[in-house]
Amino acid sequence: MSLTLRQVFWLKIVLHAAAVLPLLWLFYAIQQGALSADPAKDIQHFTGRMALKLLLATLLVTPLARYGKQPLLIRCRRLLGLWCFAWATLHLTSYTLLELGLANLALLGQELINRPYLTLGALSWLLLLALAITSFQAAQRALGSNWQRLHNLIYAIAVLVPLHYVWSVKILSPQPVIYGLSALFLLALRYKKFRQWWR
Repeated sequence: MSLTLRQVFWLKIVLHAAAVLPLLWLFYAIQQGALSADPAKDIQHFTGRMALKLLLATLLVTPLARYGKQPLLIRCRRLLGLWCFAWATLHLTSYTLLELGLANLALLGQELINRPYLTLGALSWLLLLALAITSFQAAQRALGSNWQRLHNLIYAIAVLVPLHYVWSVKILSPQPVIYGLSALFLLALRYKKFRQWWR
């Protein structure tokens, strides 16, 4: 049985709540002093993981719609992508303000050069910015067939972000590896599309 427009509307409400409630929890945890002795790192890691989860959720929509025969699910993809960008922006902002501080913003460029994992993260954010700006119908109409080519960059982001995460941790732990493998699995589901590109 296919989802109806009304059900998709309520699903969008649930997805909005799922994306915003962790932010409310983070504010609460900060106010209550519930973070570790290094709250700046906790905030950076929390916002980064949320961005990655939403990226994976965005990538999951198309296979669910295709294999589950639920074409209206595609209407949830932009919502998840924009929330992914919002959390990625929080992640970048938390690093810039909490790690470097307002007085040292000039160091950001130097940090991006000296730490390649930061370069990957910044590049991912710039690509997400491009996709967020062009995710609306007016941009789709203006770009025409180039719109899909641009939005295929989501696959590059799906590689760059897990690499950024794995590279940023000092000790290899299961969590970033699991995220990376999840991204690879979601990309592997699109093997037919990738195969067409190489013909």
